Amino acid sequence: MINLAGRDIAHGWGKFVLTGFGLGLLIGLTLSMAGIYRGMVDDGRVLLHNSGADLWVVQQDTQGPYAEASSLRDDAVRSIRALPGVARAANVTYLTMQVSKGEDDVRAMVVGFEPGQPGEPRFLVTGRHLTRSHYEAVADVKTGFALGERIRIRRHDYTVVGLTRRAVSSGGDPMVFIPLKDAQEAQFLKDNDAILNERTRTAANPSLNRPGVPGLLEAIQAAQASNHNVNAVLVQLAPGYAPTQVADNIRRWKHLEAFSVEQMEEILIAKLIATSARQIAMFLVILAVVSAAIVAFIIYTMTLGKIREIAVLKLIGTRSRTIAGMILQQALGLGLIGFVVGKIAATAWAPIFPKYVLLLPGDALLGFAGVMTICALASTLAIRIALRVDPAAAIGG
Repeated sequence: MINLAGRDIAHGWGKFVLTGFGLGLLIGLTLSMAGIYRGMVDDGRVLLHNSGADLWVVQQDTQGPYAEASSLRDDAVRSIRALPGVARAANVTYLTMQVSKGEDDVRAMVVGFEPGQPGEPRFLVTGRHLTRSHYEAVADVKTGFALGERIRIRRHDYTVVGLTRRAVSSGGDPMVFIPLKDAQEAQFLKDNDAILNERTRTAANPSLNRPGVPGLLEAIQAAQASNHNVNAVLVQLAPGYAPTQVADNIRRWKHLEAFSVEQMEEILIAKLIATSARQIAMFLVILAVVSAAIVAFIIYTMTLGKIREIAVLKLIGTRSRTIAGMILQQALGLGLIGFVVGKIAATAWAPIFPKYVLLLPGDALLGFAGVMTICALASTLAIRIALRVDPAAAIGG
């Protein structure tokens, strides 16, 4: 049986290999889609790990800072530091925007943090951490920025002094880290024209511009031009304290929301990535159906092309099980070639994908089992045709 299948494959090996190569590209795309989902999940976990936080304190009744907008006063961090169980706490801001580099723009998440505190990049691949309070930046290598390069964020230019890796948002945008005060200005402050217009409107308001109350107008205008908001407070716990215990105290006494690492993982993976996961799952089903149709069509066509040979086999007494096994082996051989080509292709093009592609051995094993199952099922149509062949067809009957 094996010799029969092998001889038949060798007879039309060109067509067989080309079909396997085309099937392999489909399988490679399928493995890549699974790898993209795994990469999204891993990016979310790395994002949480790199922050160095045990708790995320955000605006009440929100799931920020990664899931939705969150805004709280930056002086809240002082009262949080005074709570039992809090070892360190630091303000952070997050803003997804276009960062300019010469004539080009790069979509990135700009992170404002306090050097030496939670939120700082965990490691650098080259360069150094921020040492100045203004106009320095650390960027993820996926931004394409080079060490020493000048980039523009809103109204100011920044020098890239360090490069990090695997620092991306939940949406896959690379991160750029800048000092907290600069990030607050970039996110919350208005441009010069808007500030001038607001000052003019304030000065024209008689209830705010009272000649008998000196300094009132200046104080109001200064408050309008400044901003003391952040998106979250990152908290590191002291040894011996449970995250739920400290989080309950924050909710009770500070009227803010607090999430542990596990809760943030659920928000990122179960909610933010859930829609993408469903889309990828549907795409995988479509690819599986297309692959099955291709295999079924090719094996069916090959079977129709050798009806006379099958009739001769039946005429000389070859059992139906042997003929069915020969066709099944051809289908499985096609699947094996396709999987090998697909695995090589997925591994080769994974580094050039815009998103991180994580190819796990377990997924490859499941993919191999799926390919073999699909090929076996796809061969049933050709087997049915072969078993219905009349032996008389061998002699023109």
